[in-house]
Amino acid sequence: QVQLVESGGDSVQAGGSLRLSCAVSGFPYSTACMGWFRQAPGKEREGVAAISIDIGSASYDDSVRGRFTISRDNAKNTLFLQMNNLRPEDTAIYYCAAKKVSPWLRFAPCSLNEYSFWGQGTQVTVSS
Repeated sequence: QVQLVESGGDSVQAGGSLRLSCAVSGFPYSTACMGWFRQAPGKEREGVAAISIDIGSASYDDSVRGRFTISRDNAKNTLFLQMNNLRPEDTAIYYCAAKKVSPWLRFAPCSLNEYSFWGQGTQVTVSS
């Protein structure tokens, strides 16, 4: 059974930093994408960043590019999201997600849609 468990959410002031973690277990695929998504109150869930777990190539939404960094530690089965220069509009529940990728697509950039496995989320609140 695939499990994704997020941690690291907190309340911070604007300009501050947080590091989110996502512990993954039971994920059987060697070629896959993992991503971070967020959902603010009254808004739809949106993709933030994604990374190929074997190649390590990352992609970002324009709203976070240059401020957020996605990374993974395959040895520890953990996904990270380093968030710097946080803004009040970054306030949301942050979710990690994973999806299998066909081996012939392993070099393609990870998209921010059609993810199959999801965590329960961790709250990030940024005050002005």
